[in-house]
Amino acid sequence: MQRLLTGRMVLELFALLVIGMCSFGNPALAQTAPANTASAPGGVADYRLDTGDKVKVTVYGEDDLSGEFSVDGSGNMSLPMIGALPAAGLTLSQLSDTLQKLLVAKKYLVNPRINMEVTNYRPFTILGEVNRPGEYPYENGMTALNAVALAGGFTYRADQTVVFVRRKGTPREQQLPADDRTRILPGDTIRVEERIF
Repeated sequence: MQRLLTGRMVLELFALLVIGMCSFGNPALAQTAPANTASAPGGVADYRLDTGDKVKVTVYGEDDLSGEFSVDGSGNMSLPMIGALPAAGLTLSQLSDTLQKLLVAKKYLVNPRINMEVTNYRPFTILGEVNRPGEYPYENGMTALNAVALAGGFTYRADQTVVFVRRKGTPREQQLPADDRTRILPGDTIRVEERIF
């Protein structure tokens, strides 16, 4: 029984190898990776870049076009051969598509394959009843409790049940639970109020 099972497994592996070899030369059969890929914080697909974000750009096979680039105060990233590329307000996918189109339009590459990931996020700010209010570097997966801990914890006067969060680019605060369910994003401003005695 053991030999029969091993023989069957060998036949299946051989069949997979043959199929793989056939598909290698046939683009219709071969499965390829997507041309452009992008990674954002905590799987947030609609994360929008802004001043202070640093992005690692990899153009496959083109080391001169690859590297880490920051979004500057004017919202641009300065890339080799491209110059100032508007980045603020774009998702990584949108930025990747824009760069791909520019490289093709300027006839630098015929079919560029690009990967982008944020390597350093813009900081968040925490104010109010924490021991060390101020601006702190964002860490992937940040929650309200993580943010409070980075700021030295709550003061003795703090309302420890809720925080007020204003997302970057929005005019209003949201009142949210001060716990591990409340996600903090780069550029957020968090405010901790004094509790009512």
